[in-house]
Amino acid sequence: MTASLSEGVMRLLTLTLDNVYFALDIHSVREILDMTDITSIPHTPEYMRGVVNVRGSAVPVVDLRLKFGLPAADRTLNTRIVILEIPRGDGVAAIGAIADSVREVLEVETARIDPPPRMGTGIRADFIRGICRQDERFLLILDAAKVFTTDEVLSLDELGAQPGPVVA
Repeated sequence: MTASLSEGVMRLLTLTLDNVYFALDIHSVREILDMTDITSIPHTPEYMRGVVNVRGSAVPVVDLRLKFGLPAADRTLNTRIVILEIPRGDGVAAIGAIADSVREVLEVETARIDPPPRMGTGIRADFIRGICRQDERFLLILDAAKVFTTDEVLSLDELGAQPGPVVA
């Protein structure tokens, strides 16, 4: 586990994808947006949905369901775009991640966080930072830096500079 998991308490933003609960370290979350129009970018992987306008800046958006190999889903009133800040070189890159819903912010004692399961999640194990039990469910804690690799972040940054058609 990483050093930050051994420091006492971790604050997590919980979200759902295909009725599975995931969590992100709250320190990597910049903001949460209602679902909005996404400007698609041709010739990109299916999970790269395009870019959104966040206060004048083009922020690339990834559909986490598709990135994790889950089935696509229709947008609902609960669909959100979580804007994350991913470390990149000397700075950070903003990336939007589409979630079925955003639930709550939790504080979890790091002693309750176990290493990621080696099998059975259907999602690459290196994307998962750890797992913990919260009430009657398990939370899969995502490692945002591994979900969005440096090369992918750079590629997504380049997408943000290009215009394209709007996807409703």
